[in-house]
Amino acid sequence: MVKKVPIRKCVGCDERKSKYDLIRIVYNKDDDSISIDRRGKAPGRGAYICPDVECLKKARKSNKIARSLKISISEEIYDNLIKEIDMMED
Repeated sequence: MVKKVPIRKCVGCDERKSKYDLIRIVYNKDDDSISIDRRGKAPGRGAYICPDVECLKKARKSNKIARSLKISISEEIYDNLIKEIDMMED
């Protein structure tokens, strides 16, 4: 029997892809932090994005990550996320 692959939508480009091909950005209410969830298991509200800086910039421009996480996100946090994704691409 074939195992079902979970599908998620990128908040930047709105493409549906395998959960394993996307990066999960998570907001943890307990310590009020936003981070990249590399394992996909961190507690908190999550949003998925392609491992591409351009998708993050699109989501930033349209404020889609903040809407998905139901919080406001500062420019500093966006800059940190861009740096982390940029390092992952290299």
